[in-house]
Amino acid sequence: MKLTTPTTAAALAEQFGADLLGDGAQEVTGLNEIHHVEPGDLCFVDHPRYYAATLASAASVILIDRPYPCPEGKALLVHPQPFAVYNGIVWGQRPRADETAERSEAPVVGAGTYVAPGAHLGRGVVIGDRCHIGPNAVIGDGCTLGDRVIVSAGTVVGGEAFYFKRTADGLLPWRSGGSVHLEDDVFLGPCCTIARGVSSTTVIGAGSKLDAQVQIGHDCKVGRHVQMAAQVGVAGNCTIGDWSILQGQAGIAQNVKLGERTVIMAQSGVGRDLEGGKSWFGSPVQEARKAFRDMVLVRKLGDKA
Repeated sequence: MKLTTPTTAAALAEQFGADLLGDGAQEVTGLNEIHHVEPGDLCFVDHPRYYAATLASAASVILIDRPYPCPEGKALLVHPQPFAVYNGIVWGQRPRADETAERSEAPVVGAGTYVAPGAHLGRGVVIGDRCHIGPNAVIGDGCTLGDRVIVSAGTVVGGEAFYFKRTADGLLPWRSGGSVHLEDDVFLGPCCTIARGVSSTTVIGAGSKLDAQVQIGHDCKVGRHVQMAAQVGVAGNCTIGDWSILQGQAGIAQNVKLGERTVIMAQSGVGRDLEGGKSWFGSPVQEARKAFRDMVLVRKLGDKA
């Protein structure tokens, strides 16, 4: 996510009582997690296992829980609770809406768009032309929709990411600083849930069609003309290639990438990256032709018993 007003590493160190190592003049223009970090971003790390990857990332400023050699051209902010500091910055950028207060950042709705009774449009929402927003649908703060998008009844676009920090005191919610963008001609069936990005934008590509009760996790990038049947679940930070098909109740684990024109057959479980242009079946998933051959062989073994 981009900060509304850029700041510096030195200013953040003073604000949060952190020890500054490295270049305090480093400008902070955004916040990001390690999967999406860019130059100018601040990210955090609080476990030695991830120190090397985080310090070698594109992040300009890094919140860290203990002193560590600072890479050249970066700044480290040493604080015993880097997650709390990071989360506090996100809350400052995206405070909870007070529904009793005067509304600001009114939604922008394009020509010919219909918003049904009971639908809710959050702050800063932008909707294109000739869209249809069904009854009791929710478009969360800052989400954007292209033209001719259909959001069916009861669907939630831009809900908080299912993302928690495990601590000794329990699971602490990570405030989502990202958004959702639905490109032109997207169709979302009834009761879908599209989580906003933790730090980037969850994207549903142009022409993609999602059936009822489909769940898309935070920071996912769904390609163009993708079809997903009912009750498909896609965990956070996945990439789904163009023209792919996910059949009913298929499940995709987090951080998985599917190539273009991938077919995931019904009730399959995907836990790894898959080559495009093929059909896959089973849990754990394997190429469909092999999976079906294996099923036949197993049945024949039973016949011989």
